[in-house]
Formats: sequence, C-alpha cells, structure tokens
Amino acid sequence: MYHQNYNPLGNVFLSTLVAAVPILVLLYFIALHPHRDEEGRKHLGIAAPYAAFYGVIAAFVVSCVAFGMPLRSAVSAFALGSLSGFLGIIWIVLAAMFLYTMTVITGQFEIVKESIIHISFDRRLQVLLIAFSFGAIIEGTSGFGTPVAIAGAVMVGLGFSPFQSAVLNLLANTAPVAWGAIGTPIVTLAAVSGLDQVTLSAMAGHQLPWVSMLVPFWLVVTFVKMEGGTWKQAFEVWPAAVVSGGSFALMQYFASGTQSFHLMTDVVSGVFSVVCTALFLRYVWHPKTRFLLRSQREASERAAARSVGAAGRDPGHTEWAYPYSFAQTAYAWLPWAILIACCAIWGMPTWKAYLNNLFSGVKFSTTFLGSPLGGTLSLPAWDMPALHNLVERMPPIAPVGAKPEAARFTINWLSAAGTGVFVAAILSGLVLRMNAAQWREATSRTLHRMKTPVLVIGQVLGLGYLTRYAGTDAVLGLAFTSAGAAYPFFAAYLGWLGVFLTGSDTASNALFGSLQRITAQQLKLNEILIVATNSTGGVMGKMIDAQSIMVACAACYEKPKERTHALGPIFRTVWWHSLAGAAVIGIIALLQAYVFPHSIPVPPLK
Repeated sequence: MYHQNYNPLGNVFLSTLVAAVPILVLLYFIALHPHRDEEGRKHLGIAAPYAAFYGVIAAFVVSCVAFGMPLRSAVSAFALGSLSGFLGIIWIVLAAMFLYTMTVITGQFEIVKESIIHISFDRRLQVLLIAFSFGAIIEGTSGFGTPVAIAGAVMVGLGFSPFQSAVLNLLANTAPVAWGAIGTPIVTLAAVSGLDQVTLSAMAGHQLPWVSMLVPFWLVVTFVKMEGGTWKQAFEVWPAAVVSGGSFALMQYFASGTQSFHLMTDVVSGVFSVVCTALFLRYVWHPKTRFLLRSQREASERAAARSVGAAGRDPGHTEWAYPYSFAQTAYAWLPWAILIACCAIWGMPTWKAYLNNLFSGVKFSTTFLGSPLGGTLSLPAWDMPALHNLVERMPPIAPVGAKPEAARFTINWLSAAGTGVFVAAILSGLVLRMNAAQWREATSRTLHRMKTPVLVIGQVLGLGYLTRYAGTDAVLGLAFTSAGAAYPFFAAYLGWLGVFLTGSDTASNALFGSLQRITAQQLKLNEILIVATNSTGGVMGKMIDAQSIMVACAACYEKPKERTHALGPIFRTVWWHSLAGAAVIGIIALLQAYVFPHSIPVPPLK
C-alpha cells in the first residue's frame, strides 16, 4: 500500500516546489525553451511530443524518488491515464474529425460555410456565431475538446488563419465547459463532494453567466487586435455581442437551476444564442462598416465582391444573394444535426445504462499482466496492476479512514461519448452517400492528421494520472488552502490548476471536489459556493491544457510540422487570458461569499 505523503521533504515549501517540477518542466519546454528551426530562425518552445515526453520523465523522477511511489505503481498510473484518455478524449476527437473530413470531401462543408457567411459577412460576427454560440452547443453534447476541433475547423474553412482559429476557439470554450458532455463535470462534482447536483449546477449558473456576457466582447477584441484593428472597430459590434452573450447567459442562468434541463444547460443556451443572434443580425441590426480579414481586406474579398456584383449581386454593404436552396442547406447541415442528436442520446443516463447492459449475459474472466480482466462483453474492466486499491489518500485531502483509490480501466466502448460521435459520423457518411473511395480518403486523412495529437494527448493524460496517484497534485492544491478569508478567490485557481493538470473539468472536480468541501468546512465558508467554484474556476484552465491545444492544432493546421510547433505560440498567447479569466471567477466567488450571499442557492432538505 502506497500512502500519499504531502510533505515528503519535511518542509512544506520545498515539498511544494518539488511537486511543481513536472509542471514547470512541461511549461518550460512548451513555451520557453529556445531552439532554431531548419532555416536557422530562433523560436521558443520545442515540438509538442518532446515537450510532453520531458514532462513525463520529470513526473516519474519526482513521484518515485522524492515522493517514494513504487515504480510499478507509477508506470501503471501513467498507463491508466493514457488508456482512459484514448477512450474518454481521443476517441471523441478522432470521430469528430472523421465527420468533419467527410463533409469536406463530399463538398457539403462549402454549403455550410456559405450559410454561415450569409448570416453576416463581417468577420467579427462570424467569430461570435461560430466560436461562441455554435461551439457551446458542441461542448454541451460531447465536450472534451470537440468544440475546439469542430468550430476551429469551420473557421479555418472560412478563411481565418489556423493560429487565429485555435486561439479564439480556446478562449470561447470557457463559459460552457462546466456543463460539457451533458453535464458530466457537475455530475462528477456532486458525486465526489456529496452535495446536491442541481444545487451545484445552479451555483455554477449564478457565476458563469457573468463570464458568458464578457466572453463575446473578449473574443471580438482579441480578434480585432490580431488583425491590426482598433478598439473602435472592436466595439462597433457591441449590440451583437450583447445579444450573443446576453441570450446565452440568460438561458444559462435559468436552465442550470432546473431539474429537467440542468445537464443540458449548454445545449439549450447555445441554441438559444444562435437563434437570437442570427435573427438579430438578419432583421434588426447590422454594423455600418464591414470588418474583413487583413490578408484579404484590399485583395481577395474586395475582388470577390466585385466579381459577385458583376454577376448581378450587390457588392456593397447588403448581403450577397444566397446561391443555395433551403433543401440544399438543410442537407449540408444534416451531419451536424445528427452529431448533436447522437451526442444528446449518448449523454442520457438511461441510454448509457442500456448500452452498458446490452451484452450483460456474455461474461468472461481472465488475467492480464497479473491483474483481473473481465466483466461483461459490453462493459469489461481491468484492475490496473500494482495500483488498484493500493494507493491511499490521506487527510486533509480525504477524510480519515477513506477507502484506497480505485484504479480500474473500465472499457465502456459502447456507452463512451466517442462512440456516439462515431455513430454520428457513420450515419452522416451514409446520408451523404459517400462511395468507397471517399470513405478511404476520409479515414486516411483523419488518421494522418491525428497521429501527433494522439501521441501528445496520451502522454499528458498519463502525466496527469501519475501526479494524481503519486499525490503531487494534492501538494499543489494544499498550497491554496492557507489563504484564509481570501480562499473563495483561490478556490477558483485550485480548479484552474486541476484542469491544467488533467485537461478536463470533470477530472479536476474528481481530483479536488472533496478537498474544496473539507476546506470550506474548516474555514466556515459556504460549501456549495466553494465546491462549485472548483468547476467554474476550472473552465478557465481549459484553454491552456496541452490536450485542448493539441486538439486545436490538429483541427486547424494542415501540415504536420506546423501542428507540432504551434503548441508553444498558442500556449503563450492564451496563458494570460487564462490567468485573467480565473481571476474574474475568483472575484465573483469573493463577492458572493461576503457581499451577495443571497445569490448562493440553498440545497433541498433531505
């Protein structure tokens, strides 16, 4: 039995510093290590697979040498993280990219692009519609990086640069994350903390709407500055930003506190935002000046406008004539409708239970690497060797006498969210009437595009699980608990740290949810507020975790070399946004703790 020790060096500061070494190594090689490319140009940050590898080596050294974790247990923890990452994240993104590639190969994506452009030719408004509103719908259905992949690919297809698309979609994928994948983070948070699920959801729904109103402005300003524009040009579209963010925030506030819709908060809020924004831009308001991409401002798009005008369409500020029928547009959007429907179905607890029990009559039992592997055909599980029930968390991270940590790789291959996305891709291919050559091309292009991101995501998730079972993440978390009365502010950063370490708001909630409640009890703070802040603060860490950035690179960059070297520049760009966003959540939590305590929902009486 490995008992986690949160002060192995006998000095809290030194133990915390050593626990942070793997993270510091990863950050250094991602964003700061100088190197020269083949042409002799100097860059900061090395290729993502190597940066992840050095971080993994550092994690093994710290876990096994400084913290005394057995090497076999450390290897098993890393393997569990990589395996869980494939089924929980990589499988989703692979299937989503497969579906996207299908729409490109069949030409339907061109119609989708045209339909989006027809809502508004203004690039600032396209950012709002795609990155914020449409991305929130995808986050609500599948989560785990899927909105960054799909919305990022859509924006690249519309002419945005890969770097712009990646950064903007990482920034946008914040406010909806707490209810991603049909509310999985909230469900997990309630399970580990023992608090009421709907009350925690409502608490998050009293914090994140403020962020939802801020993010559209944040996105537009960031995009305009990237394009060399002015503050005036950024705030010219403030009415659209108000409608986009305000409609989303309003629905988010109400849906999050209802028994029926709290797990579908993102989906209903995203749909409401898309509809409200599209109708507002179509029939109520449009900016007086059109903001185009800098690279196309004086050339491509103006030339396109003149050629369209020569064909009988208006090249001025009114919209160009739409070249497709309603039936053609609906057909092109059908794969995305199928994706949303399948993800919603796969997120239903009753459907998950049905799939997990589908082959319950077919049972087997064997051993693999000396550990039990068995169960039913639809839900086999493998007890990780030298790890399952052999690691014990200690107070104050866990209550006194807590059970040893389970380390079981449950292969829910039917009920996994990625399977729902894959089914959507298969159905979409059939609906689009793809021939054998197109199926082969879609498969080949997807696998080629995803091979490097799969390697990086697997390593980083393995690192996250290793830090969790070694207890180094808990040491870092405990550093925040000495903040006293200011703890509501730092509770947001604890959740932020958890997401950065694990790549998932769900995993962060599983990691620190119990610690947040214990700390709230010790400091006599409201438990609902502090525990929920772990999830809402965590959403701001989503944009800087290596998995999300690699998903963005895979979706937005076509060339493999560009994908491997884009991680550092993207990380350096979003880092300060992430820190500032977590501070916003921390300030909201402080105000709710001491100034507006009536905003904290009361759990139902048991």
